[in-house]
Amino acid sequence: MTTPELDPRLIEDSYPLQQHLGFEMTAWQPDFARIEVPLTAFLMNRQGLPHGGVHATLLDSAMGFAGCYTGDPDRRQMALTLSLTVNYLAQASGNRLIAEGWRTGGGQKTYFAEGKVSDDAGTIIATATGVFRYRRME
Repeated sequence: MTTPELDPRLIEDSYPLQQHLGFEMTAWQPDFARIEVPLTAFLMNRQGLPHGGVHATLLDSAMGFAGCYTGDPDRRQMALTLSLTVNYLAQASGNRLIAEGWRTGGGQKTYFAEGKVSDDAGTIIATATGVFRYRRME
């Protein structure tokens, strides 16, 4: 799947958790989002591996963004996670985690998404499915 260059006008201001973890959105289009984070010491668990909560956060974020693309920086869409299931498959061996999310279906109030986290060496680290509810923007 080829993704077009990310329009910088669509990137929202980063929020405190994003700033703390250091992840950035690198692709966003209808039904798809990609976020990436460099592996740094504070993301590791006591075994020296990326903490599973980091994988879950990246998956939740990528899948959440995947369902909220509008293409219009003045018309933001938000969603809340109703359900998130993460499956851990392998250990990261690269220097960067890459989370991708796809909106797979849904309707006006809720949507379904799938996601995966890989490292920059190409190893799939974790997969996820989720259910999200759109928030009314007033």
